Amino acid sequence: MTVAFCSPPLGYLLDRFSPRRIVVPCLTIFGCAFASLALLTPRLWHLYAVFFVLGVVGNGTAQMAYSRAVSSWFEHRRGAALALVMSGGAVGAMVLPPLAEALIQRVGWRGACVALGAIVLLLGVPVVGAFVRNRDAMPRAHDGQVSGTTVREGLRTRAFWIMVTVLFFTSIAQNGALAHMSALLTDRGVSAAGGALALSAMGGAGLVGRLMTGWLLDRFFAARVSFSLLSTAALGTFLLSRADSLEMGVLAAVLIGVGMGGEADVTPYLISRYFGLRSFTVLYGLTWTFYAFAGAIGPVLMGKAFDATGSYETLLARLALVTLAVATLMLLLPRYAPLEKRSARRSRSSAEAGA
Repeated sequence: MTVAFCSPPLGYLLDRFSPRRIVVPCLTIFGCAFASLALLTPRLWHLYAVFFVLGVVGNGTAQMAYSRAVSSWFEHRRGAALALVMSGGAVGAMVLPPLAEALIQRVGWRGACVALGAIVLLLGVPVVGAFVRNRDAMPRAHDGQVSGTTVREGLRTRAFWIMVTVLFFTSIAQNGALAHMSALLTDRGVSAAGGALALSAMGGAGLVGRLMTGWLLDRFFAARVSFSLLSTAALGTFLLSRADSLEMGVLAAVLIGVGMGGEADVTPYLISRYFGLRSFTVLYGLTWTFYAFAGAIGPVLMGKAFDATGSYETLLARLALVTLAVATLMLLLPRYAPLEKRSARRSRSSAEAGA
């Protein structure tokens, strides 16, 4: 919830200052806050306070913080570049849990928190400080601003609200399935190890989906790519609703992982193509707000559905249909016109208004 509220203000700062001036402080606060969990007391408010701080700076350390800088450097291969950035999260999701477990076994959970926080400070901060920056020669509009629309202009477009609607409803399904997948499979006779395998398969498929989607975005209309990805995720969600074996569970997890992992590439790519880089990160942050709210709703809905009926099947089947329905909205997106043409149209409109 804190990420949801804080993403747009962070986006505002990232659109107006060098990424290093925002990301380095965010990484520093994040690393120190995570390491401070080693000092955690039995008071619940202490835990909430630390996670509140992590939420405030969280998206200043993640793909939202880097997408604008990457987009400023790449034009024709922007999809592949964004996919590589997004793949970092997928690789981390695969590598860091076993690393954390190994650290806990060796030095305890308090020592593990210190070690993981130190990795952020000793590895992340220097790398960002040395390498992450916007391209100096970004395209400029007639008024000298970085080329693109303002936040107000972006919020008035059909394209933005289609993307928000799609992200909101697919996030409910994705995060609900992710949070309850192990419980769902073990409830149907799959072993706990099998449930963990399904989650690992989802993470691996997400990485493949992100890299594959980057290649597709550079060659095909992104809205059609998104429709295909979301349809794949909808099929996976439907199969999960009926999964009664490890094989079926892993297949469902792979389809959801490919579809939703690839969809993570689509949003920043479309925002950069429709709205340019002038207010890119604010608009991207606003989509994160809706995505994060829905991400909080999904697991709760799944839990309540199971408590009420003793089964996840009905709700998952409905979420699969909802995902397929909102996927068709992507086909309503217009073709993205070159930003130079849109800037020229705005210049003519301003001149005509002045005349």
